[in-house]
Amino acid sequence: QVQLVESGGGLVQAGGSLRLSCAASGRAFSTYAWFRQAPEKEREFVAGISKIIGNPDYAESVKGRFTIPIDNAKNTVFLQMNSLKPEDTAVYYCAAKDGILLFRTVDKYDNWGQGTQVTVSS
Repeated sequence: QVQLVESGGGLVQAGGSLRLSCAASGRAFSTYAWFRQAPEKEREFVAGISKIIGNPDYAESVKGRFTIPIDNAKNTVFLQMNSLKPEDTAVYYCAAKDGILLFRTVDKYDNWGQGTQVTVSS
């Protein structure tokens, strides 16, 4: 059974950094993405990368602060979050799909991690 296992969330002060990890067990995927969902808000795209195409994509709100490194040998994708702001507080989800195209919409991904809480205090 394929699983996406996330780790690395926690509480951090504004301006700090966190690194989330998402390990795919059972198989590798072509495309990975991170989404987040704050209370009473829709789940939104944060960052994504297609292993074949290579160029990462970022939401405007995180561009310049977040990166999405990938370790192909370990089928693991990361979300490096720097200069965190209180508005980054949310549950962060890893998502994965087959196919090389990267999408920003939730319905294009059929494999999801369990979510990890990130809380940024002011």
